[in-house]
Amino acid sequence: MQQAMEAVKEAEQIISGTAGAPGGADAMPDEELLYDLADLFKVFADTTRIKILYALMDGPRRVTDIADAVNASQTAVSHQLRALKQARLVKFQRDGKNVIYSLSDDHVFTMLAQGLTHICE
Repeated sequence: MQQAMEAVKEAEQIISGTAGAPGGADAMPDEELLYDLADLFKVFADTTRIKILYALMDGPRRVTDIADAVNASQTAVSHQLRALKQARLVKFQRDGKNVIYSLSDDHVFTMLAQGLTHICE
């Protein structure tokens, strides 16, 4: 937990330009933080995962509803949801026999919106 909080603080300093060494924004983030960031971006490298995230932008859904929305099998969707959960991009809760998935937080929405804005420029 402490390590995660330190990584968030470091990321905030990098974004604000107040990181470590003189020159602020020129300071290189910690190697482990860069590795984690690269892993996060790898999760976005699959079209089915992107479709699932977009489907969840409308609100929480069951696997069957997600599969219908992205035109994929439930097995494929479940497999991709596992990767999205590991990257902490989606969360889930049980409702009886159903598992309901949703975006983890507003940052996921922001990352998708920023990415789309970037490629549309």
